[in-house]
Amino acid sequence: MTTPTEESLWARCFHPAPNAPTRLFCFPHAGGSASFYFPVSAQLSSVTEVFAIQYPGRQDRRKETGVGDLATLADQVYEALRPLLKERPSTFFGHSMGATLAFEVARRFEAEGGELAHLFASGRRAPARVREEAVHRRSDDGIVEELKLLAGTDTALLGDEEILRMILPAIRSDYQAIETYRCGPDVTVRAPLTALTGDRDPKTTLDEAEAWRGHTTGAFDLKVYPGGHFFVSSAAPEVLGLLREHFTAHG
Repeated sequence: MTTPTEESLWARCFHPAPNAPTRLFCFPHAGGSASFYFPVSAQLSSVTEVFAIQYPGRQDRRKETGVGDLATLADQVYEALRPLLKERPSTFFGHSMGATLAFEVARRFEAEGGELAHLFASGRRAPARVREEAVHRRSDDGIVEELKLLAGTDTALLGDEEILRMILPAIRSDYQAIETYRCGPDVTVRAPLTALTGDRDPKTTLDEAEAWRGHTTGAFDLKVYPGGHFFVSSAAPEVLGLLREHFTAHG
C-alpha cells in the first residue's frame, strides 16, 4: 500500500485531466468535504483539471484532528498545493469558509511570486467584514441546528445525520477557524476576483459580498443568484456555466 503524498492527502482529483491547460482548486464550506465538489469535477473535466481540497477530520481523514485556526489551515493547504500550483495556471473557487480560505491561500501563493488566474469567492462576506458569531461554542445539537438552517429544505446537503454527528469535532473546528478569523480592510490579492452570493443568504448581504471589491487590486465582479446559503447547489447550472465560460476564455 502506497503512502499518500501531501498533495493527494489534501487535494483530490476525481476526474484526472492531464492534458488540460489549467487547474481549478475547490475549497469546501465549514463541515464540508472534497466530495461536495465531485459534480463540479465531473462537469468541468472537459475544460480544466479539478482538484477538491480535503480538510482533516472528515471522511478518510476523520481520525485526524480538525484545524481551529484559519491561518494555520491556510499554511498547511498551501504547503500541500505548492507543487501543483507551479505546474499549470490555476484558479481558486471557495464556498463559505472555503472562500476565505482560498483568499488566504492565494495570498501565500502570491507572496512567493505566484500568479493566480482568478479567485471565485462564493457565499461569504468579504474578509474584513466581521459578524460576532460563536457557533463553535454551541452544544452538538446547536451546531446541527445551524447546519440545518443553512441547508434549508435541501436535507441532502447535510447527508446522514448520524455520520454528521461523527464528524462534529471537525465541524466545530471549522466554525472556530472562520469565526475567530480577522482581516484588515487593506489586505488584498492581485488576482481578478469574482464574488458570488445568494439573494437570500442569511450569512451574507449584498453589501458584504460587494465588499470583496476592496480585497483585490485586479478586476472585480459580483454575481447574484437566486437562493440561500447553498445557492451553489440550487443554482448549480448557472454557477457551472460561469466557471465553464471562464476556462473556455482562458484555457
